[in-house]
Amino acid sequence: MKDQIVNRVANSKLVTFNLEDLYPSGARVILDISQWLDEGFILREVRFRESIKNHNWQQYENRYVALQCSTDAIVPAWAFMLVATQLQGIAKKTVTGSLETLETILYTEAIANLDITPYENVPVIVKGCTNKPVPENAYLLLIEKLQPVVRNLMFGEACSSVPLYKKPR
Repeated sequence: MKDQIVNRVANSKLVTFNLEDLYPSGARVILDISQWLDEGFILREVRFRESIKNHNWQQYENRYVALQCSTDAIVPAWAFMLVATQLQGIAKKTVTGSLETLETILYTEAIANLDITPYENVPVIVKGCTNKPVPENAYLLLIEKLQPVVRNLMFGEACSSVPLYKKPR
């Protein structure tokens, strides 16, 4: 039995944290408000309001919506706010910006609400490979949340991790 292979990773207290587990389910869509601007550049309030009034808002039901303007138009803040009032109660979440901005905000909220008690005084490895769009900021937000409570913090996989932090003794 002296040649028996022992899986030290499986027997350790190492906890793997996968940011994908915080990924909220639901479709993500971009809503480009340039469609309601004259020639994509000029906001005429009466026409803008009329276009918004006649738009089919139900297509955004239970979706995450990123509002943006794909042209170089100068759009006042109230225009995005007006669109957001129509999405209130329909979309799961509405933000101004790109899909990456949307993901960053969703992860910011999820990490802020994360229960960190299971990670107190244990070594934690943050999984690096993901199949879902995890913004880079999410990793930094997670470090900010976990570092005060963990014993060790690493990145990668258990077989090849990069040490990031070790609590002083």
